[in-house]
Amino acid sequence: MIRIVTDSSSDLPIEILERHRITVVPLTIRFGHENFVDGRELSVDDFWNRLTAAEDLPETAAPSVGLFREAYHDLSDAGADGIVAVVISTGISATHQSATLAAEQLTSGIPVRVIDSGLVSAALGLCVLAAAQAAEAGGTIDDVEAAARDAVASSNLFAALDTLEFLKRGGRIGGTAALFGNLLDVKPLITFTNGVVSPGGRVRTRRKAVKAVLGHLDSLDSVVEVGVVHSDPPDLASFLDALGERGHDNTIVARLGPVVGTHAGPGVIGVVYRVGN
Repeated sequence: MIRIVTDSSSDLPIEILERHRITVVPLTIRFGHENFVDGRELSVDDFWNRLTAAEDLPETAAPSVGLFREAYHDLSDAGADGIVAVVISTGISATHQSATLAAEQLTSGIPVRVIDSGLVSAALGLCVLAAAQAAEAGGTIDDVEAAARDAVASSNLFAALDTLEFLKRGGRIGGTAALFGNLLDVKPLITFTNGVVSPGGRVRTRRKAVKAVLGHLDSLDSVVEVGVVHSDPPDLASFLDALGERGHDNTIVARLGPVVGTHAGPGVIGVVYRVGN
């Protein structure tokens, strides 16, 4: 069977990882002089507690080549026929480089395909799930890679941040800063374009921000899969109700972990989705 690898920025809930036997290679989070391996040494709860108390924004670092190599070896030893790794966008992380170098160094002889999702969080998670489902259906490594790449081409996210401050402090907005200007009191809307964060608009109130996220989803044709990303906003339950009223069964409800939460901050609400051809 083909086995699937991703990184911890995918924010996939543990029950989904276990059900589909997906291997996660963790990034590292640095608070000051302390380094934590995402998910192993720092839980999501611990991260958010630390973030709200920290004076300085934490930093994130891609997994080492060795961590990917270890994951590949373990899967090979467990009888995998091949591996498809679907990882965070190269536009915001060096994770793809580590995954690729590890694949080149693998000596077990099984094939490894590494895919740049161009995405992050549960949008990446949807692509990982597409690969896992193709593998579970008995697909060859070519079939599984194709399923993942099809999902990459048809997936995205659209989210409302409670503030632009964390993206600005983390240096992740790039040219987006000029489009948002210095209005840190707005509710920025973001999406992904060409593998990096891009602006989806801006509104003045939280109510309008939630309405804009739902409106974006309503504007799409042929939505085949929907998930939710969040960082514990008070209006999460009502947002999920609104999606349910629109007939969307959420594939994933993903709480942002350290990798994305560092730059997005608390209060995020958004959707990830795949559209059909």
